[in-house]
Amino acid sequence: MTVDNKGAAQSATPNEQDALAQEFVQFSVDSGVLRFGEFKTKAGRMSPYFFNSGLFDDGAKLGRLASFYARRLLDSGIEFDMVFGPAYKGIPLGASVAIELARLGRNVPFAYNRKEAKAHGEGGNLVGAPLKGRVLVVDDVMSAGTAVRESISIIQAAGATPHAVVIALDRQEMATENGQDVPHSAVQYVQNQLGLQVCSIAKLADLLQYLAHHETPDLGAHHARVLAYRQRYGVN
Repeated sequence: MTVDNKGAAQSATPNEQDALAQEFVQFSVDSGVLRFGEFKTKAGRMSPYFFNSGLFDDGAKLGRLASFYARRLLDSGIEFDMVFGPAYKGIPLGASVAIELARLGRNVPFAYNRKEAKAHGEGGNLVGAPLKGRVLVVDDVMSAGTAVRESISIIQAAGATPHAVVIALDRQEMATENGQDVPHSAVQYVQNQLGLQVCSIAKLADLLQYLAHHETPDLGAHHARVLAYRQRYGVN
């Protein structure tokens, strides 16, 4: 995000956004969150890379992760009235993003759900601010859109509007339905079929750019395998 001479926030240029994505990929590699090798995905594919957001596992990493989310959101121009973190991974992500947004001057309410409804105390399966207005869902990656569909149901049941989703990494690969590959990704499904805006800190294309230009031989050697994976399973 840039600031004009009057101090007003302006949208980032494409080059600035690319720089943010490259910085995030480097951070993910340094943190051990983004790894290379052979990993089986939920779709049963053997992927040459794996993104495990659960390894953003200390205060410094989580704080910096939240900074990437907040900067991308503010750059995106997406409007929203509150933040929702779906159980379980979305809870710390949503909370930390709400804290960072407030630090940057964009204070919004935050809520999350429980997997099981609470029968005592305040009861129910929602915690935090009441769901209302345009709700932004915060998650890590989107494999099949299942978590987003669940979030949409919760948000609509509360009388609010599911409006947008922000994720850390868009894998840009074909989703599966009934065990078969389909010609769209989970992100495209959420955008085109469910009608929500989606933004990501980085995409698989950014990872490929990082690998193509990285001088470390161990990392550079993974470029061909990741590119071959994208050529086989990728979407535009």
